[in-house]
Amino acid sequence: MDWSKFEFYSPEFLWLLILIPLLGVWHFFMRKKDVALLTMPSIKGFKSTSLLPKLKPVLYLLRLLALAAVIIALARPRNVSVSKKTKSNRGIDIVMAIDVSASMLARDLKPNRLEALKKVAINFVDRRPNDRIGIVVYAGESFTQTPITSDNGIVKNTISELKWGQLEGGTAIGMGLGSGVNRLKDSKAKSKVIILLTDGVNNAGNIDPRTATELAKELGVKVYTIGIGTNGMADTPWSRDPRTGKLNFRKQQVQIDEKLLQEIAEQTDGQYFRATDNDSLQEIYDEIDKLEKTKIEEFKYYNYQEKFRIFALLGLVLLGIEFILKNTIFKSFI
Repeated sequence: MDWSKFEFYSPEFLWLLILIPLLGVWHFFMRKKDVALLTMPSIKGFKSTSLLPKLKPVLYLLRLLALAAVIIALARPRNVSVSKKTKSNRGIDIVMAIDVSASMLARDLKPNRLEALKKVAINFVDRRPNDRIGIVVYAGESFTQTPITSDNGIVKNTISELKWGQLEGGTAIGMGLGSGVNRLKDSKAKSKVIILLTDGVNNAGNIDPRTATELAKELGVKVYTIGIGTNGMADTPWSRDPRTGKLNFRKQQVQIDEKLLQEIAEQTDGQYFRATDNDSLQEIYDEIDKLEKTKIEEFKYYNYQEKFRIFALLGLVLLGIEFILKNTIFKSFI
C-alpha cells in the first residue's frame, strides 16, 4: 500500500481512540462487581478444569475492537490519487539574435565573450520549458541557425556549437534584427521577443537597424538589446597568422553603439542592458527571464477511494461474534 496516498477525511474522530485503553483499564478494575459472590466453607467439590471462565474477558476485548473499528470508520480513511493537467497561454516565442563577429572572441569576459554568452544562454533556455526558442546568428551577414522550436535540446546544442568564422566579417545589427523579426512574423504566440546581443557598431549588411526596428514594432515584437564588453580596453583579435591560422590579440578600445541599442529597445517596449563581465551578463538574462513569464495554469483532479466501509463492516462482525459467544458458549458464565 502506498501510504503517501492515504489520508483521513475527518481525523478529529481518531481522538476517540483514547477511550479504548481507558475503557480497558476501567473494565479490569470493575469486573469483580459483575460477578455474584457466594460464601462457602469449602469449594473442593466445585473445582473445574474448564478454560471458559478464564476466556470471558475476550468478550469485552471484542467489544473494544469493534468500537475502535467504528471510530476509524467515522474518521473516513481513504486513498487519494491526484492527476495534473497544465495549460499555458501559448507561451512566448523568443529569438536570440547573437553576434558572432571576431570581436566576440575578446577576452574581457572569461574565457571570451562568445563562450561566456553560450554558458549563460544555455542556462536561460533551461529555464524556459514552456516557450519556443529560435537562434539567429549574425556578423557581416545573418543566418537562422535554428528555427523557432519547442525542443530545448536542439536549441541548447545549437548554442553550444556556435563559433566564430562561419559568416563574413563585420557587424550587421540591422540584418540580425531583421532575421529575428522574420522568424516571428507568423508567430501566433501571445508574446514575441527578440534578445539582440552585440559588442560593436552596425558596419555591414543591407538592412538599416532602424528599418528593422520599425518592422518589429509593427508586428508587436519586443526587443531586449544587450551590449556586451567592458568599459575601456580589451584584448581583441586584430589579425590572423597566415602560417598557423592563429589569431593575434591586442588591447583595443571597445566601441558599442549604445545609443542605437537603446533606441531599438525603447521603440519596441523592450529594455537595453550593458554586460561588462560574466556576472552582469548572467544578471541580465536573469532579469529578462523574470520580465517575460509564461502564464501556466495547473488543474488538479482528485480521485478518492473510500475505505471506511471495511472498518464499519469489521465493527459489525466483531459485535456479532461477541453477541453469539455471549449467548451460546459463555451464557452459563454471564
